[in-house]
Amino acid sequence: MSSVTRRLFLAGTAAGLGALPAFSLTGVAPAFAQQSAARRGGVLRISVDQAASVIHPLRTRVNPEYLVAELLYSGLTRLAAGMKVEPDLALSWTPDQTLTEWTFVLRPGLTFHDGSPCTAADVVATFTAILDPKTASPGRTNVGPIKEVTAKDERTVLFRLTSPYADLPVALAYTNARIVPAKVIETDLDSLSRSAVGTGPFKLVSFEPDRKIVVERNPAYYDPARPYLDRVEVLVYPDRTAEASALISGDIDLMLGTAPGEYQRLEKASGVKALRVPSGQFLNVNMGCDQKPFSDPRVRKALALSVDREAMVGFVAGGYGTPGNDTPISPAYRFHREQPLRKADLAQAKKLLAEAGYPNGVDLTMIASDKPGTRTELAVAIREMAKPAGFRIQVQTMPHATYLDQVWKKGNFYVGFYNMQATADAVFSLLYTSDAAWNETRWNNKDFDALVAEARTKTDETERAALYTKAQQLMHDEVPSVIPVFFDLLAARRDYVEGYDLHPRGSVFRLDFVSLGAAAPKRG
Repeated sequence: MSSVTRRLFLAGTAAGLGALPAFSLTGVAPAFAQQSAARRGGVLRISVDQAASVIHPLRTRVNPEYLVAELLYSGLTRLAAGMKVEPDLALSWTPDQTLTEWTFVLRPGLTFHDGSPCTAADVVATFTAILDPKTASPGRTNVGPIKEVTAKDERTVLFRLTSPYADLPVALAYTNARIVPAKVIETDLDSLSRSAVGTGPFKLVSFEPDRKIVVERNPAYYDPARPYLDRVEVLVYPDRTAEASALISGDIDLMLGTAPGEYQRLEKASGVKALRVPSGQFLNVNMGCDQKPFSDPRVRKALALSVDREAMVGFVAGGYGTPGNDTPISPAYRFHREQPLRKADLAQAKKLLAEAGYPNGVDLTMIASDKPGTRTELAVAIREMAKPAGFRIQVQTMPHATYLDQVWKKGNFYVGFYNMQATADAVFSLLYTSDAAWNETRWNNKDFDALVAEARTKTDETERAALYTKAQQLMHDEVPSVIPVFFDLLAARRDYVEGYDLHPRGSVFRLDFVSLGAAAPKRG
């Protein structure tokens, strides 16, 4: 398989992301179309490769869970194509001159699935819950520097921030920022782990997380034309080959994602459209910077210098990706800093290990979840690449549920997997600042924190670019995690599925815009 060159990656990114325009500070929802050419009706079957175990919208963690939450719930804003922010429940938003107060106006007549009205009070209660550490929502540190949220009237919400923040409308499109009823928050917030009361385009019919989740059209959705589908069935296929075979045979209509080997097979299949988009999705090797041996940056840099990144793209991404340079900001992001790719240098790696007190090498155990399978592939590749430098790595693969329970955010040396975020600030704040929701490396670098915090306050693109350049350079120098590869997103659909495009964010699906053509199978 031929690899995707950096030039092609950049060209594809520019075409797919509309040259990454700056986000607008104000927003107004467009008028609904009077009619649509999309066909109404039908049942869409979509496959995922792991269980959607968590349907609580404030606590979802992985793509199948984000998918189900997006079907059932809405946020104030959402991400459209090209990483642009657009209105969802909000009709409009405006900031004050200091960017520390933002006013959002809701659409009129919003209702939850149980028929109760959705008002500003529900928005206030939702964000109060998200910001409460007891809720354990990943959104707590990813929805912006919110000081307080208040309701000015039934449709108007005021966000007061602790500091200026130009990206607030984008941050509020975060996957966990779904609006839920205030009465549920007040009485039994945990009930949303078993049931769903949202304002989304679909309503929950049944929930079997390891097998099948069924939703049906919400007739009271705020856009009367959407969704076009009558029903969506989310089916779990742990085996990638069986999943691809199900798409080829027509048992399913859309695959949420697929691996390079199956993608090649799907490209050749009759009646199937293979989908691909450049992204900022990546695997990394998280190192506990607060524990030996990784508390010494020389050990971290030695591991980074052991990796052949061009080879890693072929081995782990199957050629469908681009090399990483130990920061999470791929060329698909605004404010990406172009710099020479770090090359493998085994002699320098051995020298750094010796200087750090390991002249005879070091023994380590690297943990990899079995989902996705590329985690183990990356771990094995690094084990072999780093061996000549003196790293003796034992790779331990474990079931994903066990990994989430025992290793994630707790381990000292393991493989992580992450979707592209909407902004540079979002990915830094999710993973690498000292107060990050998923502070897996525990790098806790105050200089880095200060750069990210200052960039949030700037509206001038040149100033922001300079700050993010320094932040990326600091990460590249200190290597809190090794990021050797970014993935193109791969998926596939039957050719009668209309209106579906892969989103570079990786956790945005927009199935309310999907319809089925005349050739689609008729299902009860």
